[in-house]
Amino acid sequence: MATKSKDYNFLEIEPHWQSFWEKNRSFRAENNSSKPKYYVLDMFPYPSGAGLHIGHPEGYTATDIIARYKRAKGFNVLHPIGWDAFGLPAEQHAVKTGTHPASNTQNNITNFKRQIQALGFSYDWEREIDTTDPKYFRWTQWIFLQLFKKGLAYVDERPVWWCPELRTVLANEEVVDGKSEVGGFPVERRNLRQWVLRITAYAERLLADLKDVDWPDSTKRMQEAWIGRSEGAEVLFKLEQPELGDLKIFTTRPDTLFGCTYMVIAPEHPLVEALTTPEHKAAVEAYRKRAAAKSDLERTDLAKEKSGVFSGSYAINPINGTRVPIWIADYVLMGYGTGAIMAVPAHDDRDFEFAQQYQLPIIRVIAGEKGDEPLPYTGEGRLVNSPGYDGMPWEEAKKKITASLAERGVGKVAVNYKLRDWLFSRQRYWGEPFPIAWVSEEDYRRAAAARPNDVPPEPVTYASEGVVHYALPLPASALPLELPEVQSYLPSGTGESPLANVADWLEVWLDFTTGASLPASQPRPVGEDWIRARRETNTMPQWAGSCWYYLRFLDPQNSAALASPEALKYWGVPDLYVGGAEHAVLHLLYARFWHKVLFDLGVVPQSEPFTKLFHQGIILGEDGEKMSKSRGNVVNPDTIIASHGTDTLRLYLMFLGPLEAMKPWNPRGIEGVHRFLQKIWRECIGEDGEPNKKIVDNAADPADFTKLLHETIKKVGEDIENLRFNTAISQLMILVNALQKLPQVSRTAVLQFIQILAPLAPHIAEELWERLGQPAGIQSVSWPAYDPAKLKSSEVKLVFQVNGKHRGDALVPVGLTQDQALEIARGNERVAPFIEGKNVKRIVYVPGKILNLVVEN
Repeated sequence: MATKSKDYNFLEIEPHWQSFWEKNRSFRAENNSSKPKYYVLDMFPYPSGAGLHIGHPEGYTATDIIARYKRAKGFNVLHPIGWDAFGLPAEQHAVKTGTHPASNTQNNITNFKRQIQALGFSYDWEREIDTTDPKYFRWTQWIFLQLFKKGLAYVDERPVWWCPELRTVLANEEVVDGKSEVGGFPVERRNLRQWVLRITAYAERLLADLKDVDWPDSTKRMQEAWIGRSEGAEVLFKLEQPELGDLKIFTTRPDTLFGCTYMVIAPEHPLVEALTTPEHKAAVEAYRKRAAAKSDLERTDLAKEKSGVFSGSYAINPINGTRVPIWIADYVLMGYGTGAIMAVPAHDDRDFEFAQQYQLPIIRVIAGEKGDEPLPYTGEGRLVNSPGYDGMPWEEAKKKITASLAERGVGKVAVNYKLRDWLFSRQRYWGEPFPIAWVSEEDYRRAAAARPNDVPPEPVTYASEGVVHYALPLPASALPLELPEVQSYLPSGTGESPLANVADWLEVWLDFTTGASLPASQPRPVGEDWIRARRETNTMPQWAGSCWYYLRFLDPQNSAALASPEALKYWGVPDLYVGGAEHAVLHLLYARFWHKVLFDLGVVPQSEPFTKLFHQGIILGEDGEKMSKSRGNVVNPDTIIASHGTDTLRLYLMFLGPLEAMKPWNPRGIEGVHRFLQKIWRECIGEDGEPNKKIVDNAADPADFTKLLHETIKKVGEDIENLRFNTAISQLMILVNALQKLPQVSRTAVLQFIQILAPLAPHIAEELWERLGQPAGIQSVSWPAYDPAKLKSSEVKLVFQVNGKHRGDALVPVGLTQDQALEIARGNERVAPFIEGKNVKRIVYVPGKILNLVVEN
């Protein structure tokens, strides 16, 4: 025990038991135990320099309560923690200070770990992971190689934010109002070579398998919208310049083809220059330059004023042969669909605004019931102004027009996805290096012949200054490929990462069979397998390490695999995954994609990574606003722990309201929770520091208290299972109030109360458990069972009504007959005046609930 004091000294109690748990490895999970397993996981944190804020402990407390409860219920519980530690802030700090990002990251992890341990969470620290640890990111690189081999990784020119003044690529968060956050210099969009993952190959499965997971409906809807499956037609518009071929578009409404009065292509479309006629060239170039300074979000903002420029060229509508002008506008993105659309202004809000602005024709081709609905009309109806299809319902016309286009070879049924392939590279130092070397075609062919199982079906290449470079993967045995030491963390100035400045790491002699390397500045080693290579300078995004971390927790020390087959089979995937709704799309979608690839490879036995997901709500500041440093409303958990203790903080966070709800922090409310714990202490510990003398070994507890105790055991267990922690705490408060009124109580009853308190307030529970004579370590004691027989009451409350109005009530024996109930009612001093001397015409009796007497007045 921590103290023999009569007072509730949480500053002594809490560190004592945290030390006890650590020393005794109390929360160590065993692989392949004979117990049933339960795997509960938090979304692991990014260890920022600011440390934990009060929002972190909310979700972590919830999972800790579940973990402790499940252990008490006999489960082998895996409850791990780790660090999603690669990231931009550490690199920005390195640029400013010259300190290695690893140093800053480790300092932040040390602080986070201190704060988390002070909160008493029952993590298995022996399984702690760090995504920046080479022993960890070796397997991140290994997974990338599997994606590469399957043809799911390729390179492409993609737009990034480029600052000419700083000569560097900027992340979205480093761009503010079209200028660099540092220096306020203008930025522009520029295409750079990027690694891209073919997540679209899994779009249908990512969508269909949402039915198999227990997730919040809102999160499922967000993923469905992000994937954005739509059925329609792919249509070819011939260009008036035959040598340029066709302009391909996708539309969900081929039935509106007769209403197409113009086309739009993205400013980045490869045909822009060829389609721009000389008299429009200057205007088009100026427009493209303006568009390059906008983000995709700005370009597609429905509220913004539409802008565009005419190319001077025309396409031919395949449905009726009319000439259609081709415009260039930034509301069309090259990354979505084909980068070209057909515009039907009569039936699309955006097209309508654009047509009005540039005085383009607007032709109604769908009419509703009235036939003259205001335009743009986006409802259902029949076709008009569509020769051969007039009067036909739009859905029927959609099928017939698509079939007609297919017969003529100018269209076909198609499915399109809003989901884009995943841009998977950053021009940064602080990230996982790609295990890729760029080599000549001849050397690639030799290496591929020697290692045919390591290369994709088709080579990944890029061309630079007339030379084609081939992507050669390192052998898995050469992993991890670690980051080199650098003189400066400043970008290279060419758009590449700082890695491009490390000549001896960048340009190497590479043994393509073993992955061994030597700086190219040295003489070529002896042996046929040594080739000249240039390492990839991009690094992986922060998402990479978080895509699979839940698997590494199963077997974190394994050096032969990301996890053993036995661990993967035993633990599977998390039984409960808790984290913020802000990760509803990207993290969850990316992790699902990687997991499905690993499932297809036979690495994991399940097709989904997170079968049950729960989002905790946001804790707002005392002012009802989101917590932020600029508002000055951030609450540091260290402050609350010092003033009121960890158990008070845990209980208060859970008592604020439903776990999923958004709720404001209220410093006054925490006082009430702290008084509740002090009351518990006084009921258990007397003024002499010994167990309260009202606690008697063989005391006969009153029946109503025994009933309430067993109701509480039942309810707290059920509430924890269902994450209803606020109502579990309310029930505990009711029980403590009843306990406070008893002159004496059995030791058994008090011990059972402490057991059900333990998952929620573990430090005080441990201390009271030992102070009441029990062996240290309440976390290893089985959850108490409630007795269903004791939930039944011998008495019930019967309500008396006269002519439907409440006139009184009484506690009556269970099983009371109607005659007995009527006799009690006649003797009730509050009821008797309303029925005395009156004729009872009718009696309505519901046993155990109500007796209604209908009398003549």
